[in-house]
Amino acid sequence: MFRKMIFAALALCATSAMAQVPRGPLVLAAASLQESLNAAADTWAAQGHPRPVLSFAASSALARQIENGAPADLFLSADEEWMDHVVKAPGGRIKPGTRISLLTNSLALIAPAQSSIRLTIAPGFPLAAALGLNGRLAMGQVASVPAGKYGREALIALRVWSSVEGRVAGADSVRSAMALVSRGEAPLGIVYATDARADRKVRVVGIFPANSHKPITYPLARLSASTNPDAEGFRRFLASPQGKAIFRAYGFGTR
Repeated sequence: MFRKMIFAALALCATSAMAQVPRGPLVLAAASLQESLNAAADTWAAQGHPRPVLSFAASSALARQIENGAPADLFLSADEEWMDHVVKAPGGRIKPGTRISLLTNSLALIAPAQSSIRLTIAPGFPLAAALGLNGRLAMGQVASVPAGKYGREALIALRVWSSVEGRVAGADSVRSAMALVSRGEAPLGIVYATDARADRKVRVVGIFPANSHKPITYPLARLSASTNPDAEGFRRFLASPQGKAIFRAYGFGTR
């Protein structure tokens, strides 16, 4: 009996100690930021702060979670439209004065690393022919996922969208689209240039001209529901020269 009481007391102390461990801010971030934002969180934690809790998904999915009241501290989107969606949600979902455009990116056409496909991205380029008889083009969902929207816009500008529209393998995030190419399930895909750097099983066939789509920008903001005392500090760190240098090391441009 006495031994059971000791064990119970120790368990209670452990639970109490765990409850007192400070938690870092919860950050909802676009899927394309996995490596770079983890590196930034590690650097922040190394400076003596609780490590931020990172949750990655398509910006569209995260914005809808925020709109529905998901508790979080920061939102880092892969396009301005989904941040606008959060801003316009009933009651307003971001803290005024905290929104900034933090990063930029490029759009890449990728193939499996062992693929022999060669294409020059230009108006009217033979994308459909390069897919082969039954091949599909892996992209984020073109109605919602930012990389998919940018990709569709670029293909329309280059006058090839109509030839591949019915052959798109729509994915729920840019990383899911890249996985289809990485596994050899799609001969070609459209992702961010930074994504292609993160997977050795894919290679870049070409970069889409910057003028073929809207500028790819990543806005950052603190959410109005945020209560974590470290949230504003981490937001400022990401926007600092040190934070931006981390993102540049992973291929992003900074604003």
